[in-house]
Amino acid sequence: MVLGTAAHAWAQAPGAPDVPAMADDLRASGKIYVVVAAVVVIIAGLLVYLIALDRKVGRLEKRAADGGFNN
Repeated sequence: MVLGTAAHAWAQAPGAPDVPAMADDLRASGKIYVVVAAVVVIIAGLLVYLIALDRKVGRLEKRAADGGFNN
């Protein structure tokens, strides 16, 4: 408990920068756009996968409701 409180107090030190240095470096070199683009592509891919999976499950549910698995 004491260690957690000390770590929290150290993280809130007054001399700490407000913005992480890595973000500043990426923004300054223009590579932040590459990071953002990669994140967008990954999220879009997951969304497409989930939509396709939902359609497949929907077809299976409809087939099961129609008694298609009993034949």
